[in-house]
Amino acid sequence: MNYIFIGDVVNTHGLKGEIRIVSDFKFKNQAFQKGITFYIGKDKKKEIVDTYRIHKNYDMVTFEGKNHIDDVIIYKNEPVYVNRSDLVYDGYLDEDLIGLDVYCNDKHIGNVASILKTNAHEILVVKNGSKHMIPNVDEFIKKVDLENNRLDINYMKGLLNED
Repeated sequence: MNYIFIGDVVNTHGLKGEIRIVSDFKFKNQAFQKGITFYIGKDKKKEIVDTYRIHKNYDMVTFEGKNHIDDVIIYKNEPVYVNRSDLVYDGYLDEDLIGLDVYCNDKHIGNVASILKTNAHEILVVKNGSKHMIPNVDEFIKKVDLENNRLDINYMKGLLNED
């Protein structure tokens, strides 16, 4: 099974078994639905979503057969995953970008090492001796080719650390 991280349980809410999840997952509309299976914690305990709603900055979820706070308190501070094959989406996940070869004007500049999330947009951290910070926005990203493990960026003066 291919688990995809979608957020963290930060607390319970009320007495009826509802939990608060903090998530910045790109395809929330696919993951947070009634009937989707969540896998929670390092042991990936399987739970099926019964209800979902948004409350302030939280994704509020209840699970089938879990109707009391005592049933879900064990999930507090645990990571939440879904099975990748349970999602239907257009595009790619952030996880797909990690490790891609990054090219600028057909010159290899490194590989995507990690992705930083900011309030404005994501930033791709590209490493190959030196470290480059590439904003993950259309102005900078020319093409993502997952089949060929390649990401092409548009050159802009000052974008790359040129030693």
